[in-house]
Amino acid sequence: MASNMDREMILADFQACTGIENIDEAITLLEQNNWDLVAAINGVIPQENGILQSDYGGETIPGPAFDPASHPAPATTPSSSSAFRPVMPSRQIVERQPRMLYFRVEYRDRNVDVVLEDSCTVGEIKQILENELQIPVSKMLLKGWKTGDVEDSTVLKSLHLPKNNSLYVLTPDLPPPSSSSHAGALQESLNQNFMLIITHREVQREYNLNFSGSSTIQEVKRNVYDLTSIPVRHQLWEGWPPSATDDSMCLAESGISYPCHRLTVGRRSSPAQTREQSEEQSTDVHMVSDSDGDDFEDATEFGVDDGEVFGMASSALRKSPMMPENAENEGDALLQFTAEFSSRYGDCHPVFFIGSLEAAFQEAFYVKARDRKLLAIYLHHDESVLTNVFCSQMLCAESIVSYLSQNFITWAWDLTKDANRARFLTMCNRHFGSVVAQTIRTQKTDHFPLFLIIMGKRSSNEVLNMIQGNTTVDELMMRLMAAMEIFSAQQQEDIKDEDEREARENVKREQDEAYRLSLEADRAKREAHEREMAEQFRLEQIRKEQEEEREAIRLSLEQALPPEPKEENAEPVSKLRIRTPSGEFLERRFLASNKLQIVFDFVASKGFPWDEFKLLSTFPRRDVTQLDPNKSLLEVKLFPQETLFLEAKE
Repeated sequence: MASNMDREMILADFQACTGIENIDEAITLLEQNNWDLVAAINGVIPQENGILQSDYGGETIPGPAFDPASHPAPATTPSSSSAFRPVMPSRQIVERQPRMLYFRVEYRDRNVDVVLEDSCTVGEIKQILENELQIPVSKMLLKGWKTGDVEDSTVLKSLHLPKNNSLYVLTPDLPPPSSSSHAGALQESLNQNFMLIITHREVQREYNLNFSGSSTIQEVKRNVYDLTSIPVRHQLWEGWPPSATDDSMCLAESGISYPCHRLTVGRRSSPAQTREQSEEQSTDVHMVSDSDGDDFEDATEFGVDDGEVFGMASSALRKSPMMPENAENEGDALLQFTAEFSSRYGDCHPVFFIGSLEAAFQEAFYVKARDRKLLAIYLHHDESVLTNVFCSQMLCAESIVSYLSQNFITWAWDLTKDANRARFLTMCNRHFGSVVAQTIRTQKTDHFPLFLIIMGKRSSNEVLNMIQGNTTVDELMMRLMAAMEIFSAQQQEDIKDEDEREARENVKREQDEAYRLSLEADRAKREAHEREMAEQFRLEQIRKEQEEEREAIRLSLEQALPPEPKEENAEPVSKLRIRTPSGEFLERRFLASNKLQIVFDFVASKGFPWDEFKLLSTFPRRDVTQLDPNKSLLEVKLFPQETLFLEAKE
């Protein structure tokens, strides 16, 4: 039994590969496979990666793909450690509730959704389809099971199916659909993916290859050449439908079965024997490559090897190189690389980082520890026989694309041209050291493509793994997950160190902020006090100036007053008694002929300017300051004596 820690790691890896977010569902699928990670992944996503193949036989292995006896583990090194662990079967059978299984069944231009418990049988699915499609069960062939054809009495639970399944119905005894719906069906088939289960007759080995409906038969044959080293003109095929008469025909219109179709390929000993076999077995469904022209027949007479002929044909079919030879800007070169990669292998591929290698480092490594990722560098080479298969079957597999997008920054470069190769080796020597650069420099062409897994360190960048092109989807996934396991352990340490450093910096920042605020408060208090003192001084100066000015005015008025007449005077004299606001009285004698202005000047000389105070009489009450100052006291009736009082103006 796997330990709790192992199970947590297996569960995390399983969810990362399959995209299943529901933990209960993921645990149920893993328990069905005795916590064997590879077997559980194959059970959930067989369409993307194909069923895992045995290295020693032609049969497809429907159970766990990892066999410790037949696949001895390599020596444990930091760059090749695996995240997969062989798990012993559980001795205790756990009772569980029936699972709900979802089936999407395709029949011609229709799709039927069926939901059943895993305790039901295959026959019950057919009964539901009979009601939906109006097809008798006896004339219905239900295909698409990953274990091959099954009986109607087979219980679904015994097939170990994933939660979501795709099946299709064949009705060979019923007439084909009308031609009016043929165009729509063809267009739909062009967008579908076909799995070709190809058996190599001589070595009895199977290959499960995914192709889009728009791929041509010629493209299939080229990929098979990469896998089997049988040149296209020497390939002898069995299993193609009679309608597949032209290598330029796309798979959607060739008449092959969807979603899976079985084919067999072998090597022809000579063109004459192949033609003889075709004539004797004209009723069999055989198809020989139509590229048997005289130019290919006589190629060996001129000393041209099979691989050279295929290489020339492959090069002639390429529209443009993956990357310009002397691109000034790495971002522009990668834009062309991405566009050309999409045109060759489809839109389902890793998202290549557009920019320089230094910018990719910045994006992957020089961010917060929680946001860091591994850097995957894909090195392409058009002259390698492994390139087509690696790109189309492995690098573009949905599980690989999904895992890379979640955990990696992927950067690419094309080493086909010598100038681009030299340019990358210079970058490699600068960033990874001479050892890594020399390792890549000495790689043979047939070892490409290469996949470098880079982890950023504090002082340098470490190459965790170098994956060559002669690998499988499962081995590629295992090595990516092994690198991710090493990276995760390092990332946790970095996160811990970063959190502690940020905590220290936060404390220091808070102390600095508090000190800064204290200084600002002291400075503000000091500046406010200084402003207050300056304002007081300014007001005091103004007050003094005003007092001095008023005193000067008072003295000038006092000096300008005519002398006070005596009581006994030849001219009439008016005696005025003036009460101030403080209650004091001012008394003075004036000539009756004196102007009223002289009275105002007298009052102002005593500190009561007439523009601030008004002079009032009692009986009758009147404001004397409103009278004409040029009139005499006699004219304004302030004679012979009068009592007045001062009042401040509002």
